[in-house]
Amino acid sequence: MEPPEFTPALRQRLAVLAESYARLAGTPLLEPGDDLAAALWRHPSAIVAHGTEDDPIFFFGNAAALAAFEFDFAAFTRLPSRLSAEPGLRAKREALLARLAAEGMIRDYSGIRISATGRRFPIDGVVLWDLIDRAGIRHGQAAMFDPPAVSTP
Repeated sequence: MEPPEFTPALRQRLAVLAESYARLAGTPLLEPGDDLAAALWRHPSAIVAHGTEDDPIFFFGNAAALAAFEFDFAAFTRLPSRLSAEPGLRAKREALLARLAAEGMIRDYSGIRISATGRRFPIDGVVLWDLIDRAGIRHGQAAMFDPPAVSTP
């Protein structure tokens, strides 16, 4: 899978993603000196992030996340993040996001997600964090999880 175009705006959002993680977790997400966008794209964990719209839209999914969700980057970054959860589980997801808003980072989330083809897959041990820049402005939320094993016929 080819990486997307890392525009200056996307690079800036990814910098907030990495800085927020490091500040909240107390450890960097990536090794210093790496090309941030390229390293996030190649990261072995699935990493997704959405903005602060009324109905938040994903603005990033790395290669591992796109494989799990069975989307290409262009389609994924048009997807409201609530649609990544099954309709019956969206209330649980909203409660989780409220908890995240109160705590800033959560390291123990598990749930079921749905791919573009309708395949359901579990996500366990998910780390969720608020994307907050150095000025304290909230830019959205991100999640990182081990990608599910994808079986091949």
